[in-house]
Order: sequence, then C-alpha cells, then structure tokens
Amino acid sequence: MPTEFLRGVIGILGAACAFMTGRMAVAVWKGRVKSARLTGWVLRTVLCMVAVGFRHPLDRADLLVWALAAAAFAAGCRTVLHEKPPEDLTHQIFPDDQT
Repeated sequence: MPTEFLRGVIGILGAACAFMTGRMAVAVWKGRVKSARLTGWVLRTVLCMVAVGFRHPLDRADLLVWALAAAAFAAGCRTVLHEKPPEDLTHQIFPDDQT
C-alpha cells in the first residue's frame, strides 16, 4: 500500500514537472530563457515518469500518469503561448498635466 501511494505522489510530481517542461520549451523557443533550464525540467520529468513504472509491470496507473503528464505538458505550452501582454499603466501612474 505505501508503494502505491508513493507511485501516485511521484506521478503527480512528474505531471507538475511536465507542465514546467512545456512552459520552458516554449520560452526557449521564443528566446526568453536558455536551454539549460529546459534540460533540467526534461530530466526531472523523465526521472519521475520512469520512477512511476519502476519495478511494476505496465498497468493502468502508468498509462494514466503518462497521459496526465502529456496533458500537463500541452497545458504548459498553451499557457506561455497565450499570455496576456502586461498592462500599460503609465498614464495612470503619471497623468498628463494639462494646465
């Protein structure tokens, strides 16, 4: 029982890492960050996904966690691709003096 719980925890952690991998992949593609940060997130994701299937035959839990990680990766990519531009608050901070 405790090992199944730990598989679930590592699976959720791997899905979170997959989300960050998606974010970093798009950020590297846009030129915002260096590729070394992407490499770190890819390694974390792969380690978690391998740990979920370690010492167990392929079962529904593995497939569910990997599907969740794939969806998290896609959501991370979409998050960065569809960011709202920052608001321009210049006129509110520095109102025009028309006296």
